[in-house]
Amino acid sequence: MRLLMLGGTEFVGRAVTEAALGRGWEVTVFHRGRHAAPPGVRTLTGDRTAGEAGLAELADGTWDLVVDTWSGAPSAVRDAARLLSGRAGHFSYVSSRSVYEYPAPAGLGEDGPLVAGASPDAGSDVSYALAKRGGELAARDAFGDRALLARAGLILGPGENIGRLPWWLGRTARGGDVIAPGPPDAGLQYIDARDLADWLLDASADGLSGAYNTVSRPGHTTMGEFLDTCVRVTGSRARLRWTDPEVLLAAGVEPWTDLPVWLPAGELHDTLHRGDATKAHAAGLRCRPVGETVADTWAWLRGLGGTAPQRPDRPVLGLDARTEAKLLASSDSA
Repeated sequence: MRLLMLGGTEFVGRAVTEAALGRGWEVTVFHRGRHAAPPGVRTLTGDRTAGEAGLAELADGTWDLVVDTWSGAPSAVRDAARLLSGRAGHFSYVSSRSVYEYPAPAGLGEDGPLVAGASPDAGSDVSYALAKRGGELAARDAFGDRALLARAGLILGPGENIGRLPWWLGRTARGGDVIAPGPPDAGLQYIDARDLADWLLDASADGLSGAYNTVSRPGHTTMGEFLDTCVRVTGSRARLRWTDPEVLLAAGVEPWTDLPVWLPAGELHDTLHRGDATKAHAAGLRCRPVGETVADTWAWLRGLGGTAPQRPDRPVLGLDARTEAKLLASSDSA
């Protein structure tokens, strides 16, 4: 198979590129040149935000499939997809479950209502949800029933440049008392970037089209198992101090950002951790155990000296040490 990877040097894009190389595929990576591409690929350089001139190196060539992870202006997806529609057999776009209207009730499938107002012609001044939905529309406009829309949710694993799992690993590795957001049995739904990559390549090669919620089944793991695993793989003596959500919220702690991955029970938790992924699993999606994801991410982090890369367009995540100390002190005096 001949794959054109739009991106391909960081996190999900890199996972797709490495998975394709592992299959012996011929891989071309088109990127801006900010990070080194994996060895073994053909590299094309350009800037999708620069209009037609930025796509000059894609003017020639044919591919069996294209994979695109773009999360910025939908017009960039539009321009690339239009340019490639006559020279590529299939187009897979890594979208997001954020394209559903909020709140998305527990068990929502691919036929749920979508955000209104998205356009494939939009620029970078739209919300993440509208950008991803606009990207979907751009892919479908250019490739029709040759377009696959992978609506991922929370993505974890080696290479993560958002700071969710890396923050928890770094915090537990430091040891001591660690604020753990309860309850421990709260279910988590996510996907390892490598599992997403493998499914994307299989599905694309099989010619699947349309939308798929590409995440684990709800409750694939729990907050308790997730954090216990972080403590175990880092070999630290961290002590998890389970804290009621009401206490955390009253102290101004922000779910998802101050304490990554965690969401208290309610609409947001249902939206992000209880979606229906039956269709993707029926189409071959397989999700590895949380222990493997956490251990491999820790090994990757250690290889980098303990500091993960950080996407410049995303905020730095994690609970402020002073806030955590106050919460722990309050708990001790209660």
